[in-house]
Amino acid sequence: MSKTIAAANDISERELSITRVLNAPRGLVWKVFTEENHIKNWWGPEGFTNTIHSMDVKTNGHWSFIMHGPDGRDYPNEIVYVEVVKPERIVFDHIAGPRHRTTIIFEARHQQTILHFKMLFASAEVKQETIKTYKADIGLVQNIDKLEMYLEKVMPDKELTLTRILKAPRDVVFNAWIDVKQLAKWWGPGGFTNPVCEIDVKPGGKIYIEMKAPDGTVYPMNGEFIEVIKSEKIVFVSGALDKNGQTIFEVMNTVTFEEDGKNTKLTLHAVVDHVSADAKPYIGGMDEGWSQSLVRLEQLVMGISQ
Repeated sequence: MSKTIAAANDISERELSITRVLNAPRGLVWKVFTEENHIKNWWGPEGFTNTIHSMDVKTNGHWSFIMHGPDGRDYPNEIVYVEVVKPERIVFDHIAGPRHRTTIIFEARHQQTILHFKMLFASAEVKQETIKTYKADIGLVQNIDKLEMYLEKVMPDKELTLTRILKAPRDVVFNAWIDVKQLAKWWGPGGFTNPVCEIDVKPGGKIYIEMKAPDGTVYPMNGEFIEVIKSEKIVFVSGALDKNGQTIFEVMNTVTFEEDGKNTKLTLHAVVDHVSADAKPYIGGMDEGWSQSLVRLEQLVMGISQ
């Protein structure tokens, strides 16, 4: 395939391409391209569905699936991954006819992703025949349209900023975040307890907490500290876990502590990433959950300061 492509000179005549700015972070876009439970829901032109037999997204890995057309016809597909560089690039060869090489570039731009999708055929004639027979040009546009619509479904509210003035000195407030006994007293919404609370407050240190709701339901989470500056800033990643220990979503949390007279100005900035299809109910309560947690934090530090 690569030798045949290299023999031709004018790539533009052999290529179908599209570039689209997607309103989703690169981690999420990568996820819906590389996980079977996501890509089966959107891959292909309008009206098509998919049955995936196997999908191994790695260099030299294989992807075998059948696309079911709206007219009832089945289209077997066999793909070999030529290059997989997470989360930047995927290159694969479509080895079932019509043969072609696809290159997908994921370019991060703040909380958006610029997607470059290119299909390269052996010759201009093969490209034109594929367009004529399969409407590949229209199908490519519809495929990315479906991707955008799917991202809207799995993309919850992804950013949250809360600011509170706490009536306690900055060191007291900071210690309530890094002392495991204090953290266990206020972490989580009202009525929740934390029977398991383990933290190692240093860059690379791990977090594991099991929050227990008033009805007895346990919500486990894990995470990792990224940056810790005493009395000034804590940056950590946290992830909610399902019953099998798989991450439902991740949140990058940045907490800053500023002196405000005798009080402390606390600012929490949370950005959601790596979202699964089951995340929406959890993300929907994130604002209220953090608000209630900070109320509990304020009550704790005020009691310590008195």
